[in-house]
Amino acid sequence: MSQGQTGARLLVETLVANGVDRAFCVPGESYLAVLDAMVDAPGIDLVICRQEGGAAIMADADGKMTGKPGICFVTRGPGATNASAGVHIAFQDSTPMILFIGQVARHQVEREAFQEIDYRRMFGEMAKWVAQIEDPARVPEYVSHAFHTAMSGRPGPVVLALPEDMLTEEVMEQVAIPGPAHVVQAHPGPDAMADLRAMMETAERPLMILGGGSWTEQASQDIRAFAEANNLPTSVSFRRQDLLPNDHPLYAGDVGIGINPKLAERVRTSDLILAVGPRLGEMTTGGYDLFDIPVPKQRLVHIHPGAEELGRVYRPALAMNSGMPGFAAAAKAMAPVTGRWDNWAGTAHDEYLAWTEPPETPGDVQMGEVIAWLRDELPADAMICNGAGNYTAWVHRFYRYRGYATQLAPTSGSMGYGVPAAVAAKLRHPERDVVCFAGDGCFLMTGQEMATAKQYGANVIFIVVNNGMYGTIRMHQEREYPSRVSGTQLVNPDFAALAKAYGATGEVVTETAQFADAFARAKAADSPALIELRTDPEAITPSATLSGLRAQAEAREKGNP
Repeated sequence: MSQGQTGARLLVETLVANGVDRAFCVPGESYLAVLDAMVDAPGIDLVICRQEGGAAIMADADGKMTGKPGICFVTRGPGATNASAGVHIAFQDSTPMILFIGQVARHQVEREAFQEIDYRRMFGEMAKWVAQIEDPARVPEYVSHAFHTAMSGRPGPVVLALPEDMLTEEVMEQVAIPGPAHVVQAHPGPDAMADLRAMMETAERPLMILGGGSWTEQASQDIRAFAEANNLPTSVSFRRQDLLPNDHPLYAGDVGIGINPKLAERVRTSDLILAVGPRLGEMTTGGYDLFDIPVPKQRLVHIHPGAEELGRVYRPALAMNSGMPGFAAAAKAMAPVTGRWDNWAGTAHDEYLAWTEPPETPGDVQMGEVIAWLRDELPADAMICNGAGNYTAWVHRFYRYRGYATQLAPTSGSMGYGVPAAVAAKLRHPERDVVCFAGDGCFLMTGQEMATAKQYGANVIFIVVNNGMYGTIRMHQEREYPSRVSGTQLVNPDFAALAKAYGATGEVVTETAQFADAFARAKAADSPALIELRTDPEAITPSATLSGLRAQAEAREKGNP
């Protein structure tokens, strides 16, 4: 029980009661009282970041790793708008997260006071719940609600605004601090599981697609056991490649951007799709092309923790509103169905392995060979982080994730994610190798968080893929407006020198053969390390060149096939 406490102290006490051990922040005068209360909460490691977008991304990454809400504090106005990038990522990625925003004093509301924003309106479509705490006595109630909301059903972000005068107001009556929040997830009923088994008994070409949020390591193990018991070929959705070891004989690859054409054909010709957890959005459906809308040709079983997602675009033959731990445990316990599709299952992994053999691309640095070297040399628990851009096509295609929660990448396609996510990963798992991939444009969006890495001894290895342009946009530009380059060229700094300015090591790799030794030196360094890979702009994807795309587009314009 707390008596004579301020709103700020009640807030910090409630965080401690919910097991919070780390929070990310950029300080601001609007929540000074919370920063002061943190002094008396040694159990919370307060990580000071360099920009609110980086802080919010770190909170998202921490939520992904722990399954509990990542915690972020920012100040009002510019602080909140910067942090909105991380909130959007957490929403689309189904990550539990709570963003606390310092707010103007209550008596100043609706006057457009300094840096005032109505956060209910600002974050209304970007978060599961947005509220402003007006009464300090209700702080524990609001925060408890925030934890339950962030973790339950389809996980996601919650935003709480904290008026600065509320944080300093004392509460004289006794206020109970609730115990830790519990995850509330639906479970599949026996009838639904019986229907699933009956559908599997008549299937000849089934395919399971794993994805989405609410997973745990145990759920990952249980769904693997279900796949093994039923000899079920299993794929994963975009940037959820760590849900099943990629070297498993039933692993079929990822259903996302740059999908293996043979896997795409397997999805189209399957007679039973078990979509376990993913949203069936643009990335998982190949731009809504792999399945007919609204009724797919394939019999669709869709399992998702949020009921609002079931039937949203596609009408399933069987829908289950369930969290992943509940469904995976029920699936593991189900009597297996075997024998009908052994030949169908046997070729899926072989097709994946063939797809992940690196082709030769233009330039002296072969990204495919670099990634293949890393997949052979890094331990199974190494964590790979990245943002967005064409450089990620090599990472996702040629690296093989072998452990649960070893991939931190935004399904929202947000640039700048990799650097702060990698810092959060190294802080959470200092004993593990953490490698961040970032394009030259991607890195410079949040590269200042290298200072955070140095400050806290987070010895991440940052690999910057430098081709001197915003590559993804340039690729589309050549497809749609060949030879008319505008808005995509970049003049970059010396990334190795920049790393050294942050107190990290830095070096440049201009040939594939140089990479192994450079990586060994980076791993041995007692500091963060950066390796700049200077790649040929022609190597725009593992299977296409800029000049080839331009020639195809020009041929189309001339009416040639």
